[in-house]
Amino acid sequence: MTKNKINLIGLSHAELTEKLTEVGEKPFREKQLWHWIYFRGETDFSKMTSLSKKSQALMETLYVVERPKIVREQTSKDKTRKWLLGFDDENEVETVYIPETDRGAVCVSSQIGCAFNCKFCNTGTQQLVRNLTAGEIVGQFMVARDSYGEWPSPTDTTRFLSNIVLMGMGEPLNNYDNVVKAVKIIMDPDGIAMSKRRITLSTAGVVPNIRRCAEDLGVKLAISLHAASDDVRDRIMPINKKYPIAELMSACRDYQKITGSRQYITIEYLMLKDVNDSDADARQLIRLVKGMGVKFNLIAFNKWSGACFEEPSSKRVRAFAGILAKAGYASPIRTPRGQDILAACGQLRSDSIRKSD
Repeated sequence: MTKNKINLIGLSHAELTEKLTEVGEKPFREKQLWHWIYFRGETDFSKMTSLSKKSQALMETLYVVERPKIVREQTSKDKTRKWLLGFDDENEVETVYIPETDRGAVCVSSQIGCAFNCKFCNTGTQQLVRNLTAGEIVGQFMVARDSYGEWPSPTDTTRFLSNIVLMGMGEPLNNYDNVVKAVKIIMDPDGIAMSKRRITLSTAGVVPNIRRCAEDLGVKLAISLHAASDDVRDRIMPINKKYPIAELMSACRDYQKITGSRQYITIEYLMLKDVNDSDADARQLIRLVKGMGVKFNLIAFNKWSGACFEEPSSKRVRAFAGILAKAGYASPIRTPRGQDILAACGQLRSDSIRKSD
């Protein structure tokens, strides 16, 4: 960021209004700037034509509208696109766009590294460096929109970048305030205008903040469960020792009650050979979610250097999915995307760390 200038990306309406009134601008200027920054994606004050020349000059002196810096952009053979993004403190995160036929999801990071040390996750081998700010979170999606030319903000029926998933580096509910602030900016109808039904927040199970998220955001919820019993989950996901499965399932039930929503909670389940992929595991999962509106998302393990797990056979994965389906639960098997550029689930890691491996 330009030295001594304030980046306006990531400021709330109230914060932006405060900055402007401090320098003598009228309150209506905030709405104009919000439109240019978040609806039109403009970064050059001189092109914000609804601002007076005097205001443009003042903005240029004091402020910037800057995204994270693109260190590298890669596109997979399956059209998945990944950006390595750098910040002023020389830290980096990865952001991924996963396309479908006529739409796609931007996978956004919330932290640099991760504190939870899930044993199957490459990102988890990178220690937590710091939380991302709201501006750094929002900026990732804006970089993706820049890359695909999706400005001004399109409608739900015309947008190609149709969804956002907070499933990148870090645990969103461990950076709660910044994530909530960023998502509210992203959902604002006068700017990026992404509906809450198009946003999915994935958590490893920070139980108290699951209930807070229901009150504050009400977006779609995905739970990184990955085990049907506490003994297995304790081994592969240390967070389970603090928030065991029974408490996590109770919070999920509360989430649905608080939001009053019929939308299903997604149970993400990474299948590890001979660890959590048995028929008995599938049947235990069914018992865990009884009475809840859920769907399963089955993911075969993506191998990475140093991992101590193996991918189960496709036959085993299909059999597991069949048990869930027979019980009446949607249980699609996710096709790995972007593996050739290390953009698949659990593979994100700051390049500066990866290069030292």
